[in-house]
Formats: sequence, structure tokens, C-alpha cells
Amino acid sequence: MAETPYVLTFKCPDQLGILARVSNLMYQRGAFITEVAQYSDPYSNAFFSRMVFDDRSLGCDMQDFVEELKTLAQRLNMDYRLRPIAQKPRILLAVSKDDHCLNVLLTKWRSGALPAEIVGVFSNHEDCRGLVEWYGIPFHHLPITAETKPQQEAQILALMEQEKAELLVLARYMQILSDDLCGKLEGRAINIHHSFLPSFKGARPYHQAHSRGVKVIGATAHYVTADLDEGPIIVQEVKPVNHTFTIEQLVHLGHDIEATALSHAVRLHCEERIVLNGDKTVILQ
Repeated sequence: MAETPYVLTFKCPDQLGILARVSNLMYQRGAFITEVAQYSDPYSNAFFSRMVFDDRSLGCDMQDFVEELKTLAQRLNMDYRLRPIAQKPRILLAVSKDDHCLNVLLTKWRSGALPAEIVGVFSNHEDCRGLVEWYGIPFHHLPITAETKPQQEAQILALMEQEKAELLVLARYMQILSDDLCGKLEGRAINIHHSFLPSFKGARPYHQAHSRGVKVIGATAHYVTADLDEGPIIVQEVKPVNHTFTIEQLVHLGHDIEATALSHAVRLHCEERIVLNGDKTVILQ
């Protein structure tokens, strides 16, 4: 029988012997470790690790192993996630009119380069319906006005619950989520902002960048929080520019780096490589 690989990602208060105690549990129960990454943060006094292992030599039932891990986690005050690697996270995508980020995500998903199950796409416009349905993915039109925002956001939450979606990806969804929705999706929603944060927050960042004569432009993928464009940063991409670039050229170049940054961030999340560390992230490669 082929072995089943699992990924364990955790964080806990730092102390001597954390990795030894987790590794010893795996050794005693025959969990075969194939990857380990760890980081000890001297500023937050926290320890982070990601471990991949399989059951080729597991000497007990997997459920018994899970219970022992749970007991150890309680002793170490550990927050952890454990899942079979084959169990891909279910993600819901959101988009408005621009489809460049959406198209790259769908292409990578279809080719197998994005380890996720895309369960649907919703939009406040109809522009991307044809693209989404060409990929055979359900498209949900959820129009919004200032008056209907609470009802529309309730539809978003209902859709996520219906599809058992674990992650919401804002692939150039040009609506600001309410503080209430941001709170409910904490750590479960990723946005792409078309600038190198913390510079040029809010609307029309390429116009802001052009007016300041920047020499690089960037894109930032980050977790969504109630503070606009200030959530924990996951991935940033930049490209050099100069004084000859028009605003339109900045926008076109920016589309490429936005799509690259967002797809990279979503992959990292789906591979359980990201751990929140206050207002920052730890990326376990």
C-alpha cells in the first residue's frame, strides 16, 4: 500500500526542546519525516515549524497518533494544523472586471501547479462569467450597492459555508469588505494590492506611483484585515521602471506582477507554509 503524506504546521511559545519533543513523538510512533522547516523569533519569543511526514512505518492507528499529538500540543500551548497533503484546501475566488489575476489562478489550478480545489468564483459584475465557465467552475453573480452591501456580504459567507471553502481569494475584487466580514474571515482571506505596500495604499496606486516618479513598481499579496491594505504581508513582487513609463505602461506591467504575487501567495497558503506572527507572517520554506 502506498504511503500517505501529511503536513503539520504549528507555532507555540519558544522554549528548549520543542522540535525534539515533536520529532520524538513521530519517531516513537513510526511517522517517517521527509521535510522540516523551523524558525525561532527572538522578538515575539515564538517558535514556528512545518513538518512533512508519511505513514510508511507508522506503528499505530492514525487517529491514535492524532490524539497523542493533541496531548503534546496542549502541553506546549501549541496552535497547529494537520492534514493529508492529498486533501487540497477548498478556495473561493472573487473578482470584479479585471481578469488577469483570475486567469493565472485558473490556469495554474488546471495545470496542477496550484494545490487547491477551486469551488467557485463570484463577482459583482458579469464580465468574467465566460472565462470562469469555460474552466467548468461555477460562477456566482453577486451585485452590490451601498444599500445592499450587508445582504451581499451575507451571501458571500453563505456561499463559503455552502461550498465548505477554507480560503477566500480577492483576485482584483474592487470592493472594500466590511469590518465585520474581515473579522469573520481573519487568516482566511488573501487580497492582492497593486503597489509595494506600505506605499500607495487605497485607490489608483499606479497613478500615485507615477506622480512620485518611482523607480520600481510592485504588488503585494496580504491577508485581509479591517485596516485597508495593512494586513500581514505574504508575498511582494517588484519590477524596475524609469521616467519614460506612462501610467498605462505601469498598469500593464503591474498586471503581470500582481498575478505572480497573488498566485505565489495562494500556493504558499495551500501548502501550509504560512503562519501568522502578530501583524507579520512567517513563511516556512
